[in-house]
Amino acid sequence: MKPRTHQWQASASTSEPSPGVFFVEGPASNWVVVRDETGFLVIDSGYPSDRPLVLESIRHLGLRPADARAMLITHGHVDHTGSAAYFSETYGTPILCAPEELAHVQGREKHQVTLGQVVVRAWRPRVFRWMAHAVKAGALQSKPATDARAWSADTLKKLPGKPEAVLLPGHTPGNVAILFPEAGAIAVGDSFVSGHPLSRTRGPQMLHPVFHSDPAQALAATHRLDDIDASVVLPGHGAALPMPLADALAALRG
Repeated sequence: MKPRTHQWQASASTSEPSPGVFFVEGPASNWVVVRDETGFLVIDSGYPSDRPLVLESIRHLGLRPADARAMLITHGHVDHTGSAAYFSETYGTPILCAPEELAHVQGREKHQVTLGQVVVRAWRPRVFRWMAHAVKAGALQSKPATDARAWSADTLKKLPGKPEAVLLPGHTPGNVAILFPEAGAIAVGDSFVSGHPLSRTRGPQMLHPVFHSDPAQALAATHRLDDIDASVVLPGHGAALPMPLADALAALRG
Protein backbone atom coordinates (compact mmCIF):
# COMPACT_ATOMS: atom_id res chain seq x y z
CA MET A 1 0.00 0.00 0.00
CA LYS A 2 1.52 3.29 -1.09
CA PRO A 3 1.55 6.26 1.31
CA ARG A 4 -0.88 9.01 0.47
CA THR A 5 0.53 12.23 -0.86
CA HIS A 6 -0.26 14.74 1.85
CA GLN A 7 1.70 16.72 4.40
CA TRP A 8 0.88 14.58 7.44
CA GLN A 9 3.93 14.08 9.65
CA ALA A 10 4.25 11.95 12.76
CA SER A 11 6.37 14.58 14.50
CA ALA A 12 3.66 17.22 14.17
CA SER A 13 0.73 14.90 14.83
CA THR A 14 2.00 13.03 17.90
CA SER A 15 1.78 14.33 21.46
CA GLU A 16 2.38 12.85 24.91
CA PRO A 17 -0.52 14.16 27.01
CA SER A 18 0.31 11.74 29.83
CA PRO A 19 3.66 10.02 30.55
CA GLY A 20 4.03 7.02 28.27
CA VAL A 21 0.73 7.71 26.49
CA PHE A 22 1.13 9.02 22.95
CA PHE A 23 -1.86 10.46 21.09
CA VAL A 24 -1.66 10.47 17.29
CA GLU A 25 -4.06 12.61 15.28
CA GLY A 26 -4.57 10.98 11.91
CA PRO A 27 -6.04 12.76 8.88
CA ALA A 28 -9.57 11.80 9.98
CA SER A 29 -9.27 9.27 12.81
CA ASN A 30 -6.90 8.94 15.77
CA TRP A 31 -4.88 6.16 17.37
CA VAL A 32 -2.90 5.84 20.59
CA VAL A 33 0.43 4.23 21.50
CA VAL A 34 1.05 3.32 25.14
CA ARG A 35 4.57 2.45 26.27
CA ASP A 36 6.12 1.33 29.54
CA GLU A 37 9.05 -0.81 30.66
CA THR A 38 7.27 -3.97 29.44
CA GLY A 39 6.84 -2.79 25.85
CA PHE A 40 4.08 -1.00 23.96
CA LEU A 41 0.60 -1.45 22.57
CA VAL A 42 -1.53 0.37 20.02
CA ILE A 43 -5.17 1.41 20.38
CA ASP A 44 -7.08 1.54 17.07
CA SER A 45 -5.37 2.16 13.73
CA GLY A 46 -7.22 4.63 11.51
CA TYR A 47 -8.53 3.89 8.02
CA PRO A 48 -6.91 1.22 5.79
CA SER A 49 -4.84 3.79 3.88
CA ASP A 50 -3.59 5.24 7.17
CA ARG A 51 -1.36 2.18 7.57
CA PRO A 52 1.87 3.96 6.47
CA LEU A 53 1.07 6.71 8.98
CA VAL A 54 0.47 4.25 11.81
CA LEU A 55 3.81 2.59 11.05
CA GLU A 56 5.54 5.97 10.80
CA SER A 57 4.13 7.13 14.13
CA ILE A 58 5.37 3.99 15.89
CA ARG A 59 8.84 4.32 14.39
CA HIS A 60 8.86 8.02 15.27
CA LEU A 61 8.72 6.94 18.93
CA GLY A 62 11.78 4.74 18.44
CA LEU A 63 9.72 1.56 18.42
CA ARG A 64 9.40 -1.30 15.95
CA PRO A 65 5.88 -2.12 14.73
CA ALA A 66 6.69 -5.83 14.90
CA ASP A 67 7.26 -5.51 18.66
CA ALA A 68 3.73 -4.33 19.54
CA ARG A 69 2.44 -6.45 22.42
CA ALA A 70 -1.14 -6.03 21.19
CA MET A 71 -3.53 -3.82 19.25
CA LEU A 72 -6.65 -2.97 21.24
CA ILE A 73 -9.78 -2.06 19.28
CA THR A 74 -12.32 0.29 20.84
CA HIS A 75 -14.92 -0.76 18.24
CA GLY A 76 -15.06 -2.38 14.84
CA HIS A 77 -15.67 0.55 12.50
CA VAL A 78 -13.39 0.70 9.48
CA ASP A 79 -11.83 4.02 10.50
CA HIS A 80 -10.49 2.35 13.66
CA THR A 81 -9.55 -1.12 12.41
CA GLY A 82 -7.74 -0.12 9.21
CA SER A 83 -4.39 -1.73 10.06
CA ALA A 84 -5.57 -4.50 12.38
CA ALA A 85 -5.53 -7.30 9.79
CA TYR A 86 -2.12 -6.13 8.53
CA PHE A 87 -0.56 -6.17 12.00
CA SER A 88 -2.05 -9.59 12.68
CA GLU A 89 -0.92 -11.13 9.40
CA THR A 90 2.47 -9.41 9.10
CA TYR A 91 3.71 -9.33 12.69
CA GLY A 92 1.46 -11.78 14.49
CA THR A 93 0.24 -8.95 16.71
CA PRO A 94 -2.68 -10.01 18.92
CA ILE A 95 -5.79 -8.03 17.94
CA LEU A 96 -8.00 -7.75 21.01
CA CYS A 97 -11.47 -6.32 21.57
CA ALA A 98 -14.44 -6.67 23.89
CA PRO A 99 -16.25 -10.01 23.68
CA GLU A 100 -19.39 -8.12 22.65
CA GLU A 101 -17.52 -6.59 19.67
CA LEU A 102 -15.66 -9.67 18.45
CA ALA A 103 -18.05 -10.64 15.64
CA HIS A 104 -17.93 -7.06 14.35
CA VAL A 105 -14.12 -6.84 14.37
CA GLN A 106 -13.84 -10.27 12.74
CA GLY A 107 -16.23 -9.18 9.97
CA ARG A 108 -19.02 -11.60 10.86
CA GLU A 109 -21.38 -8.73 11.75
CA LYS A 110 -21.67 -5.18 10.49
CA HIS A 111 -22.58 -2.16 12.60
CA GLN A 112 -21.48 0.62 10.25
CA VAL A 113 -23.22 3.59 8.65
CA THR A 114 -24.41 2.43 5.23
CA LEU A 115 -23.65 4.04 1.90
CA GLY A 116 -27.37 4.74 1.49
CA GLN A 117 -27.51 6.64 4.78
CA VAL A 118 -24.67 8.83 3.58
CA VAL A 119 -25.86 9.35 0.01
CA VAL A 120 -29.20 10.85 1.11
CA ARG A 121 -27.21 13.49 3.00
CA ALA A 122 -24.40 13.94 0.46
CA TRP A 123 -25.89 17.19 -0.89
CA ARG A 124 -24.51 18.82 2.25
CA PRO A 125 -20.92 19.97 1.58
CA ARG A 126 -19.55 18.67 4.89
CA VAL A 127 -21.09 15.26 4.34
CA PHE A 128 -19.84 15.07 0.77
CA ARG A 129 -16.27 15.98 1.79
CA TRP A 130 -16.33 13.41 4.59
CA MET A 131 -17.69 10.72 2.26
CA ALA A 132 -15.08 11.49 -0.37
CA HIS A 133 -12.28 11.23 2.19
CA ALA A 134 -13.64 7.98 3.62
CA VAL A 135 -13.79 6.36 0.18
CA LYS A 136 -10.29 7.59 -0.69
CA ALA A 137 -9.03 6.29 2.65
CA GLY A 138 -10.13 2.76 1.79
CA ALA A 139 -13.42 2.50 3.69
CA LEU A 140 -14.94 0.34 0.95
CA GLN A 141 -11.93 -2.01 0.71
CA SER A 142 -11.38 -2.73 4.38
CA LYS A 143 -10.22 -6.17 5.48
CA PRO A 144 -11.59 -7.59 8.73
CA ALA A 145 -9.25 -8.87 11.42
CA THR A 146 -10.48 -12.44 11.26
CA ASP A 147 -7.93 -13.60 13.86
CA ALA A 148 -9.04 -11.04 16.45
CA ARG A 149 -9.69 -12.39 19.94
CA ALA A 150 -11.80 -11.27 22.87
CA TRP A 151 -9.88 -9.87 25.81
CA SER A 152 -10.40 -10.55 29.50
CA ALA A 153 -9.68 -8.21 32.41
CA ASP A 154 -6.73 -10.43 33.34
CA THR A 155 -5.32 -10.32 29.80
CA LEU A 156 -5.50 -6.55 29.74
CA LYS A 157 -3.76 -6.09 33.09
CA LYS A 158 -0.71 -7.93 31.75
CA LEU A 159 -0.27 -5.46 28.89
CA PRO A 160 1.69 -2.18 28.88
CA GLY A 161 -0.05 0.47 30.98
CA LYS A 162 -2.32 -2.13 32.62
CA PRO A 163 -5.41 -1.03 30.68
CA GLU A 164 -8.98 -1.50 31.87
CA ALA A 165 -11.94 -1.66 29.51
CA VAL A 166 -15.24 0.10 30.16
CA LEU A 167 -18.11 -1.25 28.05
CA LEU A 168 -20.14 1.60 26.53
CA PRO A 169 -22.69 0.07 24.14
CA GLY A 170 -24.63 2.24 21.75
CA HIS A 171 -22.09 3.45 19.25
CA THR A 172 -21.71 -0.26 18.50
CA PRO A 173 -22.83 -3.17 20.71
CA GLY A 174 -19.34 -3.77 22.10
CA ASN A 175 -17.93 -0.25 22.00
CA VAL A 176 -15.53 0.51 24.87
CA ALA A 177 -13.38 3.16 26.46
CA ILE A 178 -9.92 2.05 27.58
CA LEU A 179 -8.62 3.44 30.87
CA PHE A 180 -4.99 3.62 31.97
CA PRO A 181 -5.37 4.25 35.71
CA GLU A 182 -1.70 4.83 36.50
CA ALA A 183 -1.32 7.36 33.66
CA GLY A 184 -4.67 9.03 34.36
CA ALA A 185 -5.63 8.78 30.69
CA ILE A 186 -8.68 7.32 28.99
CA ALA A 187 -9.10 6.53 25.29
CA VAL A 188 -12.81 6.92 24.60
CA GLY A 189 -12.81 6.04 20.90
CA ASP A 190 -16.11 7.23 19.45
CA SER A 191 -18.06 7.06 22.73
CA PHE A 192 -17.77 10.82 22.41
CA VAL A 193 -15.37 12.99 20.42
CA SER A 194 -13.92 16.49 20.37
CA GLY A 195 -14.50 17.19 16.69
CA HIS A 196 -15.59 15.61 13.40
CA PRO A 197 -15.84 16.72 9.75
CA LEU A 198 -19.64 16.73 10.05
CA SER A 199 -19.57 19.00 13.10
CA ARG A 200 -19.14 22.76 13.19
CA THR A 201 -18.05 22.81 16.83
CA ARG A 202 -15.03 21.70 18.84
CA GLY A 203 -14.98 20.21 22.30
CA PRO A 204 -16.71 17.23 23.92
CA GLN A 205 -19.68 16.13 21.80
CA MET A 206 -21.53 13.08 20.56
CA LEU A 207 -21.09 12.05 16.96
CA HIS A 208 -23.96 12.63 14.54
CA PRO A 209 -26.71 10.07 15.34
CA VAL A 210 -26.25 8.37 11.96
CA PHE A 211 -22.94 6.93 13.18
CA HIS A 212 -24.43 5.19 16.23
CA SER A 213 -26.15 1.80 16.26
CA ASP A 214 -28.38 3.20 19.03
CA PRO A 215 -27.93 6.96 19.62
CA ALA A 216 -29.96 7.08 22.84
CA GLN A 217 -28.08 4.13 24.31
CA ALA A 218 -24.75 5.67 23.27
CA LEU A 219 -25.47 8.84 25.22
CA ALA A 220 -26.87 6.98 28.22
CA ALA A 221 -23.81 4.72 28.31
CA THR A 222 -21.52 7.69 28.97
CA HIS A 223 -22.88 7.70 32.54
CA ARG A 224 -20.82 4.55 33.09
CA LEU A 225 -17.83 6.91 33.03
CA ASP A 226 -19.15 9.18 35.79
CA ASP A 227 -17.13 7.65 38.63
CA ILE A 228 -13.91 7.17 36.69
CA ASP A 229 -10.93 9.33 37.56
CA ALA A 230 -8.89 10.48 34.56
CA SER A 231 -7.13 13.75 33.79
CA VAL A 232 -6.67 13.31 30.02
CA VAL A 233 -9.31 12.26 27.48
CA LEU A 234 -8.27 10.81 24.13
CA PRO A 235 -11.10 10.73 21.56
CA GLY A 236 -11.21 8.84 18.29
CA HIS A 237 -11.84 12.05 16.37
CA GLY A 238 -10.66 15.57 17.15
CA ALA A 239 -7.94 16.85 19.45
CA ALA A 240 -6.92 15.38 22.79
CA LEU A 241 -8.74 16.88 25.75
CA PRO A 242 -6.31 17.80 28.55
CA MET A 243 -9.07 18.05 31.13
CA PRO A 244 -10.59 15.89 33.84
CA LEU A 245 -12.99 13.32 32.47
CA ALA A 246 -15.70 14.73 34.72
CA ASP A 247 -15.35 18.14 33.09
CA ALA A 248 -15.46 16.63 29.61
CA LEU A 249 -18.65 14.77 30.48
CA ALA A 250 -20.21 17.93 31.93
CA ALA A 251 -19.42 19.81 28.73
CA LEU A 252 -20.76 16.91 26.66
CA ARG A 253 -24.11 17.02 28.40
CA GLY A 254 -24.00 20.83 28.56
